[in-house]
Amino acid sequence: MPGPGTAHLRRDKEVLLRVENLVVEFSVGHQTLHAVSDVSFDVCRGETLGLVGESGCGKSTTGRAIVQMPRPTRGSVQFEGTDLCALRGEPLRHVRPRIQMIFQDPISSLNPRRKVADIVAEPLVAWGEKGSAREKKVREIFDAVGLDFDAVGTWRPHQFSGGQCQRISIARALVLDPHLLICDEPVSALDVSVQAQILNLLHEMKERYGLTLVFISHDLAVVRNVSDRVVVIYLGKVCEVGPPEALYDRPHHPYTRLLLSSVPVPDPEAPARERSTLASREFPSPLDPPSGCRFRTRCPGAQARCADEEPVMREVGDGHFAACHFPVYEPMTPAPSRTSVSLA
Repeated sequence: MPGPGTAHLRRDKEVLLRVENLVVEFSVGHQTLHAVSDVSFDVCRGETLGLVGESGCGKSTTGRAIVQMPRPTRGSVQFEGTDLCALRGEPLRHVRPRIQMIFQDPISSLNPRRKVADIVAEPLVAWGEKGSAREKKVREIFDAVGLDFDAVGTWRPHQFSGGQCQRISIARALVLDPHLLICDEPVSALDVSVQAQILNLLHEMKERYGLTLVFISHDLAVVRNVSDRVVVIYLGKVCEVGPPEALYDRPHHPYTRLLLSSVPVPDPEAPARERSTLASREFPSPLDPPSGCRFRTRCPGAQARCADEEPVMREVGDGHFAACHFPVYEPMTPAPSRTSVSLA
């Protein structure tokens, strides 16, 4: 059975990915930067898990640590029953085709000197796919993401828009038939109208290829629309985990409430949402995180216990967990909009 710090991990379902007690630290001079500190979560096969939090909270580092770039300092990453942290060399290389990433900046993630057909084909070249079979696969994946291979296959990345470059990045990620797709802020660099197109494409690809997604974003409206389960991270720690409806309508952790209070309401007639001055308080340094609860220096309800004792994850609702000594049980007023991003 899971311990108190991993009470939100599921043991009775088909879990594709289980991250337990993940720690990622970097040396900065004579100090240690605590990028990810004891993070745990799981993703069931076919599920989309949203990782959300402020910039610098460690969510992107968590995503990269799953694919062992960088290697975690401690903890385990169980993928299809294998601990990736225990693998080295060729065994790890053979797992990587089944885990692919889509990066935040669609243009800089593509080699500007290469034709896009060659960029998409490169993973197949690395794995020895040759001749007509390779070209057939590349043509199929171009068609799947809505690009005409014959018309644009010889173009280079600078000839495409940001949204088209992201389609190419998605094609490159899917060409090896992965099981898990880690999307690191895949729409944050795009216009809002293009964001919806890419989100729709990811949903279509998930259904077509039976993918499991880890969707990393700071945009709570996007995360609500695409996720089956949401993990909120603050300063390298998991604060709250739950289904999006419950977590967005009745958040229990003060940090989750802060994030949700910052989402604009697209209705000028709506009553004012609860406001907070927390955003003006200084974000602590990951070089010297606060003792106890890391959010206590910005939390209006912090008490002495919060400085002395780190809160553990506990269930506050059906499938809903929060790491807080004094969770809030009132619903948001009003609940954040469900239609900030429109998906087909």
